[in-house]
Amino acid sequence: MPVDTHAIRILSQRLSIEPFCEQDAVESFSCISLSLTRYMSWEPPASLEEYAQVWGQWLPAIADGSDIVFTVRERVGARFAGLVGLHHTGSETPELGIWIREDKHGVGFGGEAVRAVVQWASQWVAAKHFIYPVATQNRASRRIAEALGGVVIERRMAEKYDSVVYRIPVV
Repeated sequence: MPVDTHAIRILSQRLSIEPFCEQDAVESFSCISLSLTRYMSWEPPASLEEYAQVWGQWLPAIADGSDIVFTVRERVGARFAGLVGLHHTGSETPELGIWIREDKHGVGFGGEAVRAVVQWASQWVAAKHFIYPVATQNRASRRIAEALGGVVIERRMAEKYDSVVYRIPVV
């Protein structure tokens, strides 16, 4: 079932979460670093132009609701805080992903953002449950999954890092 993404605005206590748009590109790019991506399957783009090729592929999928990358901003001041992904929305097991800018690590924004997206998606996407792949050593992301009732259902080995996949219930 397609999701109309044009009017989506998810609010939590401290965050405002909306579909990524071109205007978010410069701010998000400036927060991507090697240390940020150490637990991600991709490497940082080398330039804004290279990044434009990445986010340019997101926009049609966001528009048709099949794969939504959300921009996370602080409600006070609208400062960019990170991105949350809700991938494969047409499947029974959409996949979640998150990254928060490094200077905002440790303040709970990741958990708050993922929880807000899970709550929203539980109403708007026909999911049995969500999956959330996380690098085994990424304790912060593992705590997010576990706080949402996540249970490890799979282990994966990759060149960059080993990971576990959590099943997170709908709410």
